[in-house]
Amino acid sequence: MNFGEAVQAMKNGKCVQRAGWNGKNMHIYLEDAFSFPIGDGVYKGQMRRYEPVICMFNAQGKHQPGWLANQADILAEDWQLVEA
Repeated sequence: MNFGEAVQAMKNGKCVQRAGWNGKNMHIYLEDAFSFPIGDGVYKGQMRRYEPVICMFNAQGKHQPGWLANQADILAEDWQLVEA
């Protein structure tokens, strides 16, 4: 599928990945919104609230919010659905 179809799949609650990604279980998904208390620093104790964001489940097994597509990702036709 192309990138537009991949974005629509994420909007429908699916996880997607590029066929060429070689990290085990790497994929991206749409996080509708989330919030959490800040534990340290200038804003300690305040709630941080996020708008919808694309997150990556990376090769290290961690969820990384704020994934951005590069030109190769946008133009690729090798997007596929993946089970999380």
